[in-house]
Amino acid sequence: MSAEAERKTENLPQWKEEEVAELSEIIENYESVGVVGIAGIPSKQLQDMRRGLHGTAVVRVSRNTLQTHALEKAGFDELVPHIEGQVGLVATDSNPFALYKELEASKTPAPINEGEVAPNDIVIPEGDTGVDPGPFVGELQSVGANARIEDGSIQVMEDSTVLEAGEEVSTDLSNVLNELGIEPKEVGLDLRSVVAEGVQFDPEDLDIDIEAYESDVATAAARARNLAVNATFPTESTAPTLIAKATGEAKSLGLQASIESPDLADDLVSKADAQLRALAAQIEDEEALPEELQGVEAPAVTQAEPDEDESADDQDEESDADTEDEADDEDDDDDSGGGEGLGEMFG
Repeated sequence: MSAEAERKTENLPQWKEEEVAELSEIIENYESVGVVGIAGIPSKQLQDMRRGLHGTAVVRVSRNTLQTHALEKAGFDELVPHIEGQVGLVATDSNPFALYKELEASKTPAPINEGEVAPNDIVIPEGDTGVDPGPFVGELQSVGANARIEDGSIQVMEDSTVLEAGEEVSTDLSNVLNELGIEPKEVGLDLRSVVAEGVQFDPEDLDIDIEAYESDVATAAARARNLAVNATFPTESTAPTLIAKATGEAKSLGLQASIESPDLADDLVSKADAQLRALAAQIEDEEALPEELQGVEAPAVTQAEPDEDESADDQDEESDADTEDEADDEDDDDDSGGGEGLGEMFG
């Protein structure tokens, strides 16, 4: 704490010193500390929000000067510029991403009053307003809605943007929106900034699509694994696939070269039998064949046999293609777990 801040704190009345001490204790006892805007939140709704955060975060509202003293005393000077207007302090042991996500989820729709600035485009949706024919149709038209009387009620004929983001709400528009029950703004704790482990985060840093982020990480992990398999780069993750690939290639080579091996005996016999039956089926004079081969039909072709003069390079390319398909299949299975470990980061 700076000497000036310490001097200011020492000159505070007793009750203010106690308040600063309590705020400082909250700040020092939690891993993440931030400033939240509370403007426009009714007192009852604010209390409900605080109860909803019980067990996850603590929200403390006090005078701005006292909050500033507490932040300076605890060494959180980077948050001081955000102490303006109606604000409070929030403290939690959750990471900033989880805190931001929870605060955003706790926001609720609320009506907008005249003189307020629209946070986003205000749209009156197409459909039946449920209002009986009368002067209200003129009020709708005066604020820019395409409305008319139809089928015994006032209908909005198409989605009508009646105010753009950043513009001020008029008295007429506020009355129309209240009549229709349209609540175009959200009310809740507005996180302005938070500090965790000495790192400051602003809302734009925390406003990310968690599911899309997890998907991107999982995809990157799967592609990296596939690259490692095709580059024959052994790791704990790729070793089983590389061994399976090598085993398959060795077996294929052994069959093509007719290498005698206990592991290949059954396949070699099956191959020889298929070749024999195929040859027998091509001989027109069945009496020229041994009795056991007479009437034998050619075996169904399940897979094209490579030509004997096929180059080794062509065989390798086919083997690599098969392996890539196998790797892709395994990667699909791994994708569901590619984002493991992110839950703790993002809550």
